[in-house]
Amino acid sequence: MPATLHEHALFAERPVLARVHHLGPGHGPDVEPHAHDFLEIAVIAAGRARHVTSQGERPLRRGEVIVLRPGAWHAFRDCAGLTVANCCLSAPALRGELAALHGVPMLRRLVWTDPVASGTHGVAVTAVEPAAAEAAVEEIALLERDLAADPPRPGRVLGRLVTVLGVLADGRADGPEPPAAAVHPAVAAAIARMEAAPAHPWRLDDLARAVSLDPAYLGRLFRRHAGVTPLGFLARLRAERAATLLAHSSLPVARVGAAVGWDDPTYFARRFRALAGLTPTEYRRRSRPPGDAVSGPSA
Repeated sequence: MPATLHEHALFAERPVLARVHHLGPGHGPDVEPHAHDFLEIAVIAAGRARHVTSQGERPLRRGEVIVLRPGAWHAFRDCAGLTVANCCLSAPALRGELAALHGVPMLRRLVWTDPVASGTHGVAVTAVEPAAAEAAVEEIALLERDLAADPPRPGRVLGRLVTVLGVLADGRADGPEPPAAAVHPAVAAAIARMEAAPAHPWRLDDLARAVSLDPAYLGRLFRRHAGVTPLGFLARLRAERAATLLAHSSLPVARVGAAVGWDDPTYFARRFRALAGLTPTEYRRRSRPPGDAVSGPSA
């Protein structure tokens, strides 16, 4: 059964995880379907494989960058000389010590905006120039080394993480990200309120009143800065929190839905499937292998 990879088992209480994998004959095996309860960025530097997600199967290409939000799943099949470097970010850290990254427009699109767009199921694929992919892999290898240092090097780790993200943002195959305004304070405030209480029955009017804006204007600002509507963002947030509960807890599926704000089990199942590509029951079954073991590389 495909598994969910858990940050509590992999991150050693750090906000970041970094690994470089070599997959294919003579190296590591293919990577079976798996989900994460953290955010993953996978950079393809060399080789061939087929990438499997809830939207189907497609060939991977050198220079592609795959971003998966918490709760999303994927697999790599038919790997041949594949080099893939992972830079993974803790979900709590994205709401805490790494939240400042959201204020940097080019990083906001990479980490937040593209993977939560409608129809993505939490998975976004973009491309960078081959030289940028190689540079990112080198930096991720150095980040992996810094994370293993004794004594810890939190300042160097943070600096290296920003370098990795900057290399990817600057190296886009369609050119550098055009200048964009910093996130609007009202959008940031609305996001903070939803993240603090995702189960609250938020309506656009409520959010607009909380940040002292007209609802239509808040909706336009939100789409401009976050790439989705406020309630679209809330749905993705609820799906990510539900995925964590499905993987980590024994709560009945209906109670998981209620815990994140979807009280109607049928509606919860429909919304979760639309956002994660699996029903809640399927997601739980795939995320809870016998003995609740976590195995295999995060790729």
